Amino acid sequence: MQSRTPASRTGRPRSAAADAAILAATREALVELGWSKLTLSDVAVRAGVAKTTLYRRWAGKNELVVDAVAELFDELELPDLGSLAADIEGVVLQFAAILARPEARSGLMAVVAESTRDDALRERIRASIVDRQMRLVLQGRARAQQRGELPPEPDPGQAARTVDLIFDMVAGAVVHRTLVSGKPADEEWVHSFIRILLLGLAGAARTP
Repeated sequence: MQSRTPASRTGRPRSAAADAAILAATREALVELGWSKLTLSDVAVRAGVAKTTLYRRWAGKNELVVDAVAELFDELELPDLGSLAADIEGVVLQFAAILARPEARSGLMAVVAESTRDDALRERIRASIVDRQMRLVLQGRARAQQRGELPPEPDPGQAARTVDLIFDMVAGAVVHRTLVSGKPADEEWVHSFIRILLLGLAGAARTP
């Protein structure tokens, strides 16, 4: 099943309250019913809106679930705890806590599985989740450079590659730990992971 990109529409402005209710109802339905049994009709009933309201906003279940999961990840904030290590540890613990929530776990696993045969869905995941959360790496890197913990990278292309790599390492490790291995990303594990990550960044900075 291929995702369809919703066309721009005119008419009454979208209701933020309705959107929030629909996304919350989607996450609730995911936990109770699972991906295969979740339907837009059920979500509409739970949210107290007409089914046509959902279709005016989302082309189908895939897009709706991606946005419902993306809203959870928008809760992530990069704390300012005085050092790069502490800042990263703080946000990684937040990330692990979100992934431990049943609605995040079931939703993310479902859309990632569907995206293996749906290029449009993969692009939506990238735009709605990956690109939006890349801001955390950009903030952390800029703050660490201001503190003198990381060297500046004057080459924009190299800087972009570094940001991508940091994001992939952090997100990949935490997702694998919590969703694939099924082990806790607790404070001890996160502390060890951050130590190894920063050793790698320090080594990369010294490489000519």
